[in-house]
Amino acid sequence: MVMPCLDEGETLETCIRKATSSAEELDLVLEVVVADNGSTDGSQEIARRNGAVVVDVEERGYGAALRAGIEHARADWVIMADADDSYALDDLGPFVEALDAGADLVMGNRFAGGIEPGAMPTLHRVLGNPVLSFIGRRLFSSDIGDFHCGMRGFRRAAIIGLDLRTTGMEFASEMVVRASLDHLDVREVPTTLRPDGRTREPHLRTWRDGWRHLRFLLLFSPRWLFLLPGIVLVIVGLIGLVALLPGPVRIGSIELDIHALLYAHLALVVGVNAILLACFARMYAVSAGLLSESDGLTRWLQRLSLERVLLAGLLLIVAGVVGSVVAVAVWGSESFEALDPSETMRIVIPSITAVAIGAEFVFASFVIGVLGLPRR
Repeated sequence: MVMPCLDEGETLETCIRKATSSAEELDLVLEVVVADNGSTDGSQEIARRNGAVVVDVEERGYGAALRAGIEHARADWVIMADADDSYALDDLGPFVEALDAGADLVMGNRFAGGIEPGAMPTLHRVLGNPVLSFIGRRLFSSDIGDFHCGMRGFRRAAIIGLDLRTTGMEFASEMVVRASLDHLDVREVPTTLRPDGRTREPHLRTWRDGWRHLRFLLLFSPRWLFLLPGIVLVIVGLIGLVALLPGPVRIGSIELDIHALLYAHLALVVGVNAILLACFARMYAVSAGLLSESDGLTRWLQRLSLERVLLAGLLLIVAGVVGSVVAVAVWGSESFEALDPSETMRIVIPSITAVAIGAEFVFASFVIGVLGLPRR
């Protein structure tokens, strides 16, 4: 059993006793590891007095404390839970049974097990947890109904093998995401949530921590955050450029001309930029050990090289410059007098587009080169 702790003196003893009692009923030997994150209320002595092992964690953060506690645990199976007496530590049976059946990670589901009145703020219950869990399921093809339940069990070796990196509240999401991406056996069991036993305010901050979880989910899925929107914008931009380059297009009573062509240019440039950001995000996540190299996008990115992207960028710039020279030549043929924008802009806009995207490719090539450097 691993419990992160920061000034949980009011409830820590109760949590340890409940967990110990439940383990005895299951005929299990339980080691309680309290990962203390700098408590000043005597939590450390309370833990030791009740037979727990105290691990002093200097690095602040929920994730940092849990990671240190997991590393110090000696058992093959670990159950983690907050030390605020809100989780059903007196009922470890469902988690133990799932682990015994072969699960790598067992998530508690508070919505399936029951949330007692006052145990969870209405905003969290109706909006926060359901929405974030829905996003997590869709982005990572997971079946977990409660992404953020703080009580979960797992095989210690399996979770250490994920090499989790985050130190804050995002650690809870990272564990589920990485387990799903690495195709671990993830299961869910009902668990009850009760009002915590503390008189002080909880450490959780609704909007700050909710945004941190959402940000983490999106950053861990550059395909949805950058790549797919970028592809859509590129397609829209290309359709607009191809349709409008020959001349105005009439749709019913509406005529689309060079102004629409400009917006097609904008969509194409922004779309290419978003796709490049997806490449950067994925390459960084893989090189930092946050994501595995097993998916198709990563394998495709590995074929990119500084030289290939640089060459593509230079060719686009040359094409854009050639188009610009043609536009100036047309202007010169008219003695550099005023021209019809509807005609000349059909040369200028694609030329500018080629130069802009080419410049993006040139700069991106060096970023890709840096991200692709071998590291220990």
